[in-house]
This record gives sequence, C-alpha cells and structure tokens, in this order.
Amino acid sequence: MKARALLKNFAMPLALLAIFVFFTLWLDRDALLRRPGASFVFLSPRNLSHLLVEFSNTAVLALGMFMIILTGNIDLSVGSGAGMIGGIGAVLVSQQGWSAPAAMLAGLGVALVLWFLMGALIVKQRIPSFIITLGGMQIFKGVFWRVINNSTIDIRSGGRDNLFSDIATYSLPAGRGEFLCVAALAIYAWILWRARRARVALGLAVEPPRNPGLKWGVAALAGFGLVAVCNNFKGLPAALLILAATAIVVYFLTQHTPFGRYLYAIGGNEEAAVLSGINVDRVIIGAFVFMGATAGLTGYMITSYQGTSSTTVGGLMELDAIAACVIGGTALKGGRGTVWGVLFGALIMTSLLNGMTLIPVEEWVNYVARGTVLVLAVWLDVRLGRD
Repeated sequence: MKARALLKNFAMPLALLAIFVFFTLWLDRDALLRRPGASFVFLSPRNLSHLLVEFSNTAVLALGMFMIILTGNIDLSVGSGAGMIGGIGAVLVSQQGWSAPAAMLAGLGVALVLWFLMGALIVKQRIPSFIITLGGMQIFKGVFWRVINNSTIDIRSGGRDNLFSDIATYSLPAGRGEFLCVAALAIYAWILWRARRARVALGLAVEPPRNPGLKWGVAALAGFGLVAVCNNFKGLPAALLILAATAIVVYFLTQHTPFGRYLYAIGGNEEAAVLSGINVDRVIIGAFVFMGATAGLTGYMITSYQGTSSTTVGGLMELDAIAACVIGGTALKGGRGTVWGVLFGALIMTSLLNGMTLIPVEEWVNYVARGTVLVLAVWLDVRLGRD
C-alpha cells in the first residue's frame, strides 16, 4: 500500500524528469560537455519558450476536458471543434473584413451554442457522450474544411488588426514578467496563510509551518526561473498568462462553488447526486458549455501561434487533452481529479511531443508515442484506482 501511495505521489514528477533528462542527453550532450561549436537545443531559451506556448495550448483544452471527465463523460470533438472555431475567426478577419474582437466573439458564440446543443442532446436523449461527440468530431471537421475551403488562411495578411495574430505570440517585455511573478507569489502566500488560519479556527490539524514555506519557496524558484529563461528569448509568453487565467477560473469553479462540488458528485455517483437534489442535466450541460469556451479559446491560440488556419489545426488534440487529464490523475469514470494534476499531465505530454519533434522522428513515431502514453495512463489509472 505504501509503494502504491508513493507511486501516486511521485509518478508524474519522475516521468517529467525522465523526459527532460532523456532529451537533454540526446540533444544537448555536446553543449553540456562544452564541445566547440555546440549549443543547447532542447534546453535553449528559444525552445523552452516555444514549449511553454505549446503547453499552454494543450493545457487550456485539457482544463475544459477535465470538467467534462469529472462528470464521467468524454468529448472527442474538441480537436476538430478548436480548428473550426479558429478557422471561422480567421476567415472573418482576413476575408470578410471583420475586426478581430468581433470575429473572435462571433466564433466563441458559435462554440457556446454548439456545445450547449451537444450537452443537451446527451442529457435529454440519454445518448452516450462518446457517440454524440464522435459524430461532432466528424461534423466539425467537415464544416471546418468547408469554411476555409480546404486552403490555408493567413491571419497576418492585410495588417488591419493584430489582436488575433498576437494572442498567442506576444511576449511580455523584461520587467513585467518579474512583476507578475512577485504579485502571483504574494497571492499564493496569502492563500496558504488563509487556508492555515481557517483550519486553526475550525480546530483541525495543520501541517508544520515549514511545509507551506517549502511550497512557497518551490513556487518562487520555479516562477523566477521560468521568467529568467523566457527573458533570454523574447519574454514571458502571453499564452502562458491565458493559461494561468483559465486555470484560476477552473480551480475556483471546481473547488469553491456548488457547481464544482456537483461535478465531483455526479462523477462519483450520479444516482446519489439526483437523489440529493442536484440538477444533473443542468450541470452536465454547463460543463459542455465551458468546454465549448475553452475549445474556442484553444482554436484562437493555435491559429495565432501558427499564423494560419489550415486543415491540420486541432488534429489529435482531443487525445492530447484526454491524456493530459488521465496522466494527471483524473479518473475516466469521473469524480476524481485536480487542476494541478491536469497541468502536470499536459506538461508531460507536451514535453514528450516537443522532444520528438526536435530529434526529429518520423510522423508514425509521434502517433505510436501518443497512443502508448494514453494507454499507459489509462492502465495506471485503473491499477492505482483499486484500493
């Protein structure tokens, strides 16, 4: 039992460490040995900054998927849907002359309506979410290809409005990243202090003072290290700030609102949730609507990052999002999972794909690796979930 608990606690950090060590030794060993002419590849500020943008794209989508999986459902349409919403925004901006804010709001509105309809169809007609979203995946992909006319839409052409093209490519200049880091650490310290004071007031056991201090110290080291690395390239990516805002919203919803408690309750035991008076249909539809919002945001971020909308945008991202959730400890049956786990799972998945791109490996290896990671994650979820 102790070995299982240790594996649960340290499996993700060890997996991430193993990925970084492997790709560092493979790609950067000459630079580590200070051989003439050698430079860092995997650990270079440029690649780490790009890795953070890719991580942000995957993690935003995974956070939406997290809320779906908490209820015991699944959404296979999010990859195609993200591409479709990004394509709608790209066409409206580059070909129809819309301003970027108007185009993005229009696409987001489409996403909210479509995911509301899928959620309503699932709960009202009692059709498995797997079937509905599988159909949605095909429909969205077909509509996406029709919207962009099977071509590549350049969102940077014309120069009329740069908001869309800059949403995931803009970086904060040096100085602002440090300021945000200090502000975030101050808020984190307040949260730790408030949680400890609340437990003391309720007469509950509290951990030794050194534990919160250690948590804060690790967060400070990671935060300032991250800012320092990004400042050596272009600065802190805006995509990372978008992810941080999304993660805060999801964390607040799942941990500090009745809606979040209902998500866990439905995934844990839907019948008991119904008997306790929870409006299960409304909660599940709400989770799907939020999924639509994150799918739309992800579509904009990926399209902005690539600078174009093409038929490849969003490909296989539904699998990456699901894998990030499961790797991070979210139970596929629902009722268990954390925001931090999802973020860690997304980082593991993104680091693996980023390293394979740099080696580089043939395309079929990427598919095999993605599938293998997903299968292993599900296997671990099943094994570790047995008490």
